[in-house]
Amino acid sequence: MINPIAVNIGPVPVRWYGIIMASAFIIGIYLAYRRAERNNIDPNHILNMITLIIPASIIGARMYYVIFAWDNYRNNPIDALAIWHGGLAIHGGIIGGLLAGLFYISRYKLPVWKIADILAPSLILGQAIGRWGNFINQEAHGGPVTEQFISHFPAFIKNQMYINGSYYHPTFLYESIWNFLVFLFLMWRWPRKKIQGEIALLYLILYSAGRFWIEAMRTDSLMLGPLRVAQLVSIVLIITGISGLYFLYRKKSHI
Repeated sequence: MINPIAVNIGPVPVRWYGIIMASAFIIGIYLAYRRAERNNIDPNHILNMITLIIPASIIGARMYYVIFAWDNYRNNPIDALAIWHGGLAIHGGIIGGLLAGLFYISRYKLPVWKIADILAPSLILGQAIGRWGNFINQEAHGGPVTEQFISHFPAFIKNQMYINGSYYHPTFLYESIWNFLVFLFLMWRWPRKKIQGEIALLYLILYSAGRFWIEAMRTDSLMLGPLRVAQLVSIVLIITGISGLYFLYRKKSHI
């Protein structure tokens, strides 16, 4: 098992989860900054916007998780602040970051869809990297599997997926790979896109399609009654993405 603490700086433990998430943010910001430069958007707007989006997305991700997992915090609500123990829901992060981004875009009258297209590849790449934080924390995994099955994976994954005497599906890995493939597709599609907003909406559709499938294998899903919340949200995002593409293409055809 990998020690979740990378290093201790005096009395303060620095966790791998935090290092990985910080790396995801830094790489995503760099990518968005460069893409803004190439698309006639002042890259300083990206940096300024990110100062709002990062805290908003973290707060949104934690609030979303705590709301749907409140039974875990009912007896000790202060634990809701312990994000270093894991428990960040990406859909909540997207909502929080979206609201902060829209606030900034509205204030400075920036082109909404153009900014959305610039940020989408960074977001999905950050999600691909961030899933490895779940790996370190031994979370976001699927149901039990046989040792024969898990032996098809590298030894370090096999060992980390050995939890309380059983091996588990490395669903964090499935989603990380899927997200990275979506990132590559969006980067390929960028110079071929026909309308502003196409990249952002394709992100919604493709990420959500993969998440819907992978969520069905997970054992730690947030639930709304008998339904998995992430699957419900994924369906909504897929419909939103398809509808958005339809209306944007239709609008372009009437110009």
